[in-house]
Amino acid sequence: MALALRLLLLLLGAAALPGARSRLHSTRIYNTVVSEPGPGLPWYSAVGYVDDQLFVDYTSEKRRVEPHTEWMARNVDPQHWDEQTWRARRWQAWFNASLNALRELYNHNKGFHIIQTIYGCDLREDNVIQGFYQDSYDGRDFLTFDKETMTWVAADIGAQITKKRWDVEIGDNQRWKRYLEEECIPWLRSSLEYGKETLQRKVRPTARVSDRSSHDGLTTLSCTVRGFYPRDITVTWLKNGETRQQETYSEGILPSGDGTYQTWVKMEIDPKIKARYSCHVEHESLLEPLSVSWEPNNNLIPVVAGVITAVVLIGVIIGVVVWKKKRPGKKRDGYTVASENDQGSSGSDLSAKA
Repeated sequence: MALALRLLLLLLGAAALPGARSRLHSTRIYNTVVSEPGPGLPWYSAVGYVDDQLFVDYTSEKRRVEPHTEWMARNVDPQHWDEQTWRARRWQAWFNASLNALRELYNHNKGFHIIQTIYGCDLREDNVIQGFYQDSYDGRDFLTFDKETMTWVAADIGAQITKKRWDVEIGDNQRWKRYLEEECIPWLRSSLEYGKETLQRKVRPTARVSDRSSHDGLTTLSCTVRGFYPRDITVTWLKNGETRQQETYSEGILPSGDGTYQTWVKMEIDPKIKARYSCHVEHESLLEPLSVSWEPNNNLIPVVAGVITAVVLIGVIIGVVVWKKKRPGKKRDGYTVASENDQGSSGSDLSAKA
């Protein structure tokens, strides 16, 4: 299960191109079949994504294709999902047979084994269009479809056997070419229109820089960028206005949990070398790049603020104690003497005893 999830995450990560000048929209369909299913991992599943939105899925357990977004369910006729369910059940049988064939081909009679396919298309705002289909077995490339020649490219000797068999299936290969070049993009355009409030929105990022001491007297600068959408973004450190891309380390781009994304970019510097450092952010929601400078003394601000707060707090506590001691009523020889304004029998009795 862990292997399948890692492979899916890698494929999802490959769906976006951080730092691209024009926005990328994409459709991705993932098919997965495993030899040893388990809780949360059916032996066959198919999921579809538009950009980063899961819009459809099918599993061997529920045996039905269902929309996953309100905008897709609202705009697509229910009959479409009936047709896709019929197709998914055929794919399910085909993938089961394919996994058995590959396990026999590679002499894998025992253990966990997995086939994954990914196919779909990309559309940029500059109208650059791409379509592709790729198979993998146990996390390694197996076959890739070349839609220009309508043939299959084998990744190893074992895949050559399947390639020879698939290359002669002219009708199937023509259908794949037609889907990737003529059907996938119109479907993607329609999906972007259906879900435009989500898929085509733009959310501006916020950026903050910080530092911490590192080894050998060095300092690690960190630029944290949060709350942006879409996912594609470029974040770099500049030294005296020049990009230091080769010296930076990125934590990757991760979901924030609220429909936006976040990322971190770090760079190690020698604070003894005087230079101007700034975090440079490019995102399509920004009319101009966002730049946040690092000031070496910035880290003293929270410390000074903390000291001032502590001093004020101590002063308040001392003032309260002094005020309590000066309240009406004095102590003499262990007894409290009531003030002249005190009334009641208990106060009179206590004064008499004193």
